Amino acid sequence: MDQRELIYLKESACQLRMDVLEEVYEAQSGHPGGALSSAEILTWLYQKELRIDPKSPRDPKRDRFVLSKGHSSPGLYAALAQRGFFDREILKSFRAPGAILQGHPDMKKIPGVDMSTGSLGQGVSAACGMALGAKLFGESYRTYVLLGDGEMEEGQAWEAAMFAAHKKLDNLCWIIDCNGLQIDGPVSQVGGPEPFDQKLAAFGFDVIPVDDGHDFQKLEQAFQAAKEADGKPKVILARTHKGHGVSFMEDQVGWHGAAPNDEQYGQALRELNNVMEGLKNSEGKY
Repeated sequence: MDQRELIYLKESACQLRMDVLEEVYEAQSGHPGGALSSAEILTWLYQKELRIDPKSPRDPKRDRFVLSKGHSSPGLYAALAQRGFFDREILKSFRAPGAILQGHPDMKKIPGVDMSTGSLGQGVSAACGMALGAKLFGESYRTYVLLGDGEMEEGQAWEAAMFAAHKKLDNLCWIIDCNGLQIDGPVSQVGGPEPFDQKLAAFGFDVIPVDDGHDFQKLEQAFQAAKEADGKPKVILARTHKGHGVSFMEDQVGWHGAAPNDEQYGQALRELNNVMEGLKNSEGKY
C-alpha cells in the first residue's frame, strides 16, 4: 500500500476508536478495552479485506465475518457504520432500550452482522459452519472470525479448531486478538492457553504470527498469507494492547468492561483528536 492509503487507514482506525468511546460513554456501559485493541484489525477487514456490499448485506456470495468475542461489539458497530451499513448517528443509541445496537451483535436486527454472538466460543463454531457451507456448495466466499485470547480458554474453541482442520477449511481465517488481558486479569494467569502457535499448528492450522497487530503493513502481509489454499485453516495471531490509543486505558485490565466518566471521556477524545490532526497534517506530504 502507498502512504496515502496507509494514512487513510490510520485515520479510519482513529475514528473507529472515537466512535467506540462515544458509544460506551453515551450508554455508560460496555466493553471498550477489547474494541480498542482490535481497531486496526476491524478497520483492515471492513476497509480492505471483506468482499461485502452495504447495499446488499445478505448477498449469498459475500464474505462472512463473525465477531466471536461479541462483547467487543462497539468496535464492530463503528466499523459497520464507517462502511455504510447504517448511519453513524445510530451509534449514539448503543445499549439503549429498544435500539438495534445492543451489548452483543444481533444478526436479525443489524445490517451487516452475520452471526449473533455473546457466549464465548460459539461464534468460532458458527464460522466453521459457514466455511464448510462454502465448500459444500462450491462457493468462493471466505469466512473470517475474530476471537479474544481469553476466549481461547473455552473448550468449544478447541473443538472448533479440531473440526476446521479435519474438514480442511482453508477458506476460514481466525484472527486472535492477543491483548493479554481478560476480565479477571492477565490471560497468562487466569487460564494460560498459550502457546497458541504450537497448539494450533498441532491441531492442523497454518499459523501466521503478527508481532504488532496495530501495524497495517504487517496486517496486510498476514491477510495476504491467509489466502493460500493448502487444505489448512488459517490463524493470524495478532499481538495487541488492550485499550490501545488511549493512554490511561492501555494495558489496564479495569477497562475491559467500564465506561469513562466526563473527565476521562474528554481526555480520551483530546488524545485521539491530536492523533487525527497529526495524520491530517501529514496528508499533504504525499
